Amino acid sequence: MARLLYLHQHFSTPAGSTATRSHAQARALVRAGHAVTLATGRFEGAVTGLDTPLRRGRREGLVDGIRVVEFAIPYGNAMGLAARSLAFLRYAARATRLAAAEPWDAVIASSTPLTVALPALEARRRHGTPFLFEMRDPWPELPAALGLRARPVLAAMGALADAACRRARRVVALSEGMAAIARGRGAAEVAVIPQGADLDLFGPQVAPWRPEGVGSHEILAVYAGAHGAANGLGLLLEAARLLAARPPAAGGERRVRLVLVGEGAAKPALVRQAEGLPNLTFLDPLPKRQLAGLLAGAQVGLLCLAPVPEFAGHVAPNKLVDVLAAGLPVLSNLPGETAELLAAHGAGETVGPRDAAGLADALTRLADDPARRRAMGEAARALAMRRFDRRLLTARFVAEVEACLP
Repeated sequence: MARLLYLHQHFSTPAGSTATRSHAQARALVRAGHAVTLATGRFEGAVTGLDTPLRRGRREGLVDGIRVVEFAIPYGNAMGLAARSLAFLRYAARATRLAAAEPWDAVIASSTPLTVALPALEARRRHGTPFLFEMRDPWPELPAALGLRARPVLAAMGALADAACRRARRVVALSEGMAAIARGRGAAEVAVIPQGADLDLFGPQVAPWRPEGVGSHEILAVYAGAHGAANGLGLLLEAARLLAARPPAAGGERRVRLVLVGEGAAKPALVRQAEGLPNLTFLDPLPKRQLAGLLAGAQVGLLCLAPVPEFAGHVAPNKLVDVLAAGLPVLSNLPGETAELLAAHGAGETVGPRDAAGLADALTRLADDPARRRAMGEAARALAMRRFDRRLLTARFVAEVEACLP
C-alpha cells in the first residue's frame, strides 16, 4: 500500500455540477489498495462530500474511502484574473505545507491550475518524492491563445511547465496534442488517458427529465459547461436567432430549443443578448445526476468553443464524453481530433468554428430526420463504450501512478 497525495484544486463528487475525473481516479486508487489523501479548494459548483465546520481555514474527512482535505479557498469561473491568480497561489501554499508535513510515497499533481505543480516540485526537492503530473489543460499555451499578453507571467508559466514536465516521473495528458506539448517541454514518459465516460450515470437507462415550460414536441439541443470567453457561446445564440427567423410562416423554426446549462463570467451578457429569443433556455449548473436526466430527455448534444486554432488538438472537453455516454448525436464547432473522431464513428457533425448558419442548418436536418438522430445517438453510445469507458481508463491511470512508486 502506498501513501499518495493527490493535488486537485477543483475536486468534486458526482453530487456536484462540475467534472468528477479526480474523484473517479482517486476511488480507483483506493480500490487498488492505496491510501489516498486528496487536497482541494472550494470550487464553485463542486461538492466535496465534507460538511463539518471549517477550522483554521480547512476541514477533512473520509469520502468514498478518500481522505479529503478541503482548504477554504473559493474559486469560480466568474472571478477576474487577479482573484483567480491569488486563489491559485493560496492553494499552492497550503498544499505545499501539506506535502511537507507527512511522508508520501508519491504525489499526483493535476493541472489546471498549473501552480498545482509547485507543491509536487517542492516535495521532490525536499524529500525526493516522485510525482505524476496530469496535464488537463495546456498552460501557458491556452492562456496565451485566449489573449493573455503579460510576458513576465507567460514566461513564469513556461518555466513552471518545463519544470513540471521534466521532473515528473510520468506525465498523463488528456489528448495527443497535450502529449506533444509535454514531450516538447522535456517529459520523458507520457501517457494519453482521455476524459472518461460514466456509463452508469449517463445513458439510455436514465429516466428523462425536461425543464418546466419546454414543450413535449420540442427537440432539445443541450450545451452543458462553462459560460466563459473560451467557450464562444455567442455562436449558439446566433444559431438560435437564425432558427427563430426561419419559416414556417412568420413563426420561425419552432421544433428546436437550445438549452444552455452552466455558469461563468460571460453568462450575464449572454442572457441579455438572448432577450426575446423564444427558442433558447438558460439553466443554472445542475448536479450530475440531474444533468444525466436532462440529456436523457434531449435529442442533441452541443459542443462549443471559441474559434481559437490551438483548441483543435489541445483540449479535451469532459462535456463531450457525457454527451456520447448519454447516446446523443453531437453537433460541434471544434476542428481537429474531435471532428475526426465524430466523423469516423458517425456520432456527430462538425461545423466551422464561426458558422452559426451551418449549425442552424445541422439542427434543422436532425429535426427533419428522427432515424438519423437515432442512428447517430446509437453510434455515440457505442463509441463511449469502446473508447471512453471510465472504468478502463481509471485502471490505466492507476497503472501510471504505480509506475511512479519507488
